[in-house]
Amino acid sequence: MARRVNGILDHWLQRRSLLRWQSVLRQADTLDLAALRGVRTHARALREALDRVLHVADGRLTLPLIGSDAIQKPLHSDWAYRPELWRGPLSPPGQSAVESKTNFGSEATVFHDCRVSELTVRQVRNTRESDLAPFGLRMDVFGFDGSFLSLVVELPKTAVEGLKRNHLVRLMTLIEMEKPLEVFARLNVQHGPNTEQIVRALPTDETEAIVEFDLAYTNLNEKRVDRMWVDLVFENPEMSQVILRDVTFSRRPRAEV
Repeated sequence: MARRVNGILDHWLQRRSLLRWQSVLRQADTLDLAALRGVRTHARALREALDRVLHVADGRLTLPLIGSDAIQKPLHSDWAYRPELWRGPLSPPGQSAVESKTNFGSEATVFHDCRVSELTVRQVRNTRESDLAPFGLRMDVFGFDGSFLSLVVELPKTAVEGLKRNHLVRLMTLIEMEKPLEVFARLNVQHGPNTEQIVRALPTDETEAIVEFDLAYTNLNEKRVDRMWVDLVFENPEMSQVILRDVTFSRRPRAEV
């Protein structure tokens, strides 16, 4: 009985809140500016809470399962990760005329040096039976008057916990391209004031592109490792569409000889 009463009360409160905001909307054009600023502050706080609720609800109700950690990883891997852009919905899901240093979520950032941006970036829902990642990232490039376009993916602290020079770091991407493009992946590992960099070209003849970065060929100071990130660099992207269906990372110790 108590549960039923609580349910009726919740429904009444939600209905009353909705009617209140509908009333505020009708008055928004005539409110004085001081009152309108207060309404905007409350609306933004409410929107933030609603966005979080929707994020959790979508994660539980949509397939492929949002937040999925199903990752193909090599044997003996001691860490694996799918960034949030491919794991859960972002708000807003996309932008047009994207400026350099635009963030998508807390881990991905677009960089370019175009004077006029004709780049559109949007998160898309993966629905194929073979997809492990719930979301993909689509980039549409029209005119391009710059010299570079890159997507920088910041990796979490867990990526560098216990990182050693005998580690192999693996990047796996599922990539669809409207026309052939050269794509390079640059691994960056910061240790103290220094940053080690390793560059690999992604295979262009396969949808599933895998590259590995061998830290044995770096001067990594294992005691001072701070952070790790990867730049995905797209060469001559003018008039092209690229869809990154999935991006995952893993690492494993190299087998002792």
